[in-house]
Amino acid sequence: MELDKFYANWHYPTSIRVGIGRINELASACKELGINQPLLITDPLLAKLDIVSDVIINLEAQGVYCKVFSAIKANPCGENIDEGVTAFFGGKHDGVIALGGGSAIDAGKAVALMVGQKRPLWDFEDIDNNYQRVNTDNMAKVIAIPTTSGTGSEVGRAAVITDISIIDRPIKRIIFHPDMLPQIVILDAQLTVGLPESLTAATGMDALSHALEAYCAQPFHPMAEGIAIEAIRLIKEFLPRAAENGDDIEARAQVMAAATMGATAFQRGLGGMHALAHSLGAVYDSHHGLLNAILMPYVLKANEEAIAMKISRLNRYLQLNSDATEDDFNDFLQWILALRQQLDIPHTLAEIAIDISKAKQIGEMAHNDASAAGNPIAFTAQQYSDIFKSAVLGKL
Repeated sequence: MELDKFYANWHYPTSIRVGIGRINELASACKELGINQPLLITDPLLAKLDIVSDVIINLEAQGVYCKVFSAIKANPCGENIDEGVTAFFGGKHDGVIALGGGSAIDAGKAVALMVGQKRPLWDFEDIDNNYQRVNTDNMAKVIAIPTTSGTGSEVGRAAVITDISIIDRPIKRIIFHPDMLPQIVILDAQLTVGLPESLTAATGMDALSHALEAYCAQPFHPMAEGIAIEAIRLIKEFLPRAAENGDDIEARAQVMAAATMGATAFQRGLGGMHALAHSLGAVYDSHHGLLNAILMPYVLKANEEAIAMKISRLNRYLQLNSDATEDDFNDFLQWILALRQQLDIPHTLAEIAIDISKAKQIGEMAHNDASAAGNPIAFTAQQYSDIFKSAVLGKL
């Protein structure tokens, strides 16, 4: 396997540098953007690993000096962003390096947005034309470097941040502005080598949920639809390999590309998986990718009437119906269930300690979540509650 074939420069939807070892181009990327003293935003676990110290040493050797901010939760909250802004100004930084999974990159983008604002964070929630309130003049530039292959936050124009201001009713809010899209992305699959099997599986299934919901969404966007189906194929072929062998660099590179593709595609829209996952993540502080993975078959089944024809086309592309059956939707659903089992994804939410006691609240939150707008069927709060209960009890 020749690693050279994974070396490329893409310019959609932003400037993306793809290739093994391209993390070593970080200092030149900073200088290209006029960043001399970046704030490196990452998560607490990653901050303790060699990957971060190696990045700092490499940057300093090339005249770029940074400090680390890692006080963020797995589901970053508003207070984390406020503290990040304080660290940015306290260190007199002039840009942001967001290094890590979706939480670190979302937090990095939100901090970069907020260093240029006088309004509070929630004033920029993705509702109506709130994004027009943003003062873009003093937003910090961002370089995004994912170390997992799932969220695709590196090519997103938004950040998902948890509002915990009401203690018993936390809610995930989507903060949006077109200029939140990082200026430069570095996709170096070497950074994901050795990622634990469970995390590889959960983040990979998150990438699948992005591509699948984008494919099933209703708005007219054939470019996004095309990107989504190829991302799904790559995940089908390479995610099991990446999970089984953490050193399989080809599989790692392909899944990383698929994750970026899935997030590029979901500018078309998301759906019920994410509406429920956002709600459950806010209330239970559970891993976003794992929630999407568990919810996937239940939401698909609820949407069957609206997506059956699309799934039939997708089956042909994925070559799933080799037995020449006529039940394409069931063939696809069985593939999803088999993939989850292969990756040791739990079948029910009950297996990750979520019960039905808050079914009404979760249903209402999912119905009001911004992602619900892209779902092929406009589910009511009660219908979301029923899907949630099915996912807890394992009833397909």
